[in-house]
Amino acid sequence: MVQLAPIMAVLVLLFGGALVLAVLQSLGFAPWFGVNTFPDFGYFGALWGSSTFWVSLGLTLYYATVSTAIALVFGVLLALALVKIFPGKTFYKYLYKLPLMIPYTVGIALAVLMLSNGGMLSRLAAFAGLIDDPAQFPQILKTHYGWGIIAVYVWKQTPFITLAVYAVLLGIGRETEEAAAILGANRRTIFFRVTLPQILPGVVSSTLICFAFNVGAFEAPFILGGGFPDTLPVVAWRYFNDADYTLQLQGMATVVSIGLVAGVILFGYLAAYRRFERRMGRN
Repeated sequence: MVQLAPIMAVLVLLFGGALVLAVLQSLGFAPWFGVNTFPDFGYFGALWGSSTFWVSLGLTLYYATVSTAIALVFGVLLALALVKIFPGKTFYKYLYKLPLMIPYTVGIALAVLMLSNGGMLSRLAAFAGLIDDPAQFPQILKTHYGWGIIAVYVWKQTPFITLAVYAVLLGIGRETEEAAAILGANRRTIFFRVTLPQILPGVVSSTLICFAFNVGAFEAPFILGGGFPDTLPVVAWRYFNDADYTLQLQGMATVVSIGLVAGVILFGYLAAYRRFERRMGRN
């Protein structure tokens, strides 16, 4: 415990201090702006009383949930494929990790180059005669469906989930699956009754991290989103970027709201997982 004291002190001071300051500002404590009405819940009242806030919250959770779910499906399938032996496996084991080394901003730029109406896919479709002009290509970016945002998140996070699940699969081996197959279980039964319960720790930890990141992510929704109404991180940024510095308190209330919503959802997610573990007889 003594050895952990230095790093714990840094974490408490940096993250704990920032969290306390954020909460204080969201409650009206900002004397450097000439505002000190603490405790003032008016910023939260104005925020939560707006219908736009709830629409933005819905968009934020929609992008985060759909992206995490799709990345989870792809990640589990890829991890299950990687435990098998096939030609070129060593090459693919390095190839799927490539997005992990590329920043999100580069992924966003690739999405613009590939998926926009003047991008590579639209030009290839026009060249193949599927459409008459690249401008006729279906609108993927800059819509509230968020296909571009979801594509960037899935592209970036599928390798992360794959890595987590693949590590669990290597640790548990395949003896249990082989025993179930010998006893007559089909592939579907083996996956849902044997494999899935064993890889759940990797699934839960990786999806928890991905979902938390997606809820608070700013760049992809800002660049690839459909504009007003924006996701909550973009709304907070607009408050912070306003010429009226006192609106930063409203922005901080938005940031704290994001943390509260994400915290409640993740706590419920972990609680459900703990209940499942106890039902399975694992403490």
